[in-house]
Amino acid sequence: MQDQSAQIAWRDGDLPVSTRFDDPYFSLQGGLAETAHVFLAGNDLPARFRDGFHIAELGFGTGLNLLAALHLWRGSGQAGRLRYTTFEAFPMTAPEMRRAQGAFPALAALSEELAPRFAANPGGFSLPDLDFTLIHGDARATLPRWQGQADAWFLDGFSPAKNPEMWGEDLMAEVGRHTAPAGTAATFTAAGFVRRGLQAAGFDVTRQQGYGSKRHMTVARKALT
Repeated sequence: MQDQSAQIAWRDGDLPVSTRFDDPYFSLQGGLAETAHVFLAGNDLPARFRDGFHIAELGFGTGLNLLAALHLWRGSGQAGRLRYTTFEAFPMTAPEMRRAQGAFPALAALSEELAPRFAANPGGFSLPDLDFTLIHGDARATLPRWQGQADAWFLDGFSPAKNPEMWGEDLMAEVGRHTAPAGTAATFTAAGFVRRGLQAAGFDVTRQQGYGSKRHMTVARKALT
């Protein structure tokens, strides 16, 4: 049976690196700032937030994107509940996530609040302002079976050069099929085959300025029809 653990090496104290994919879980230049630039601003958040807004994600990793999204939801004074569904083949344990999240003091209170929830119910839990679901397994198998539709996608697998399975055209087609009309997607990569896959999936795709040393990133919007 394939090892389903995250397989982490810790560098420079509490920086998690996937030994499976030889790639860090977040930017060496500032993971939280990159999340804000790529995934939050890239999906035009918080302007599009509303009760029941549904974020879906490929690659849960440390949980940083969830914390950042919920922090923005609360900080921007939203009413109602944020829905968040994430697909992850090799989930971290709750203690590993807690250790990694310690790199972001601005999210410390939220990390502490959610840590026992992750430990008790890694597959999902609900708060008054959050419905969280983690779907464990290869997204190429699990996403086609998913019944939901997302308003915004965080495409956050490891680098396409090191984890190409997470960026293939068939999987991007499933992302498109599970996106609401006028829904969006954003990712740190501007790889041509990823952009072409999103275009084939029914998105209008543009390159924007990337974060830090990354020259470009990709944003996409699903057609209304």
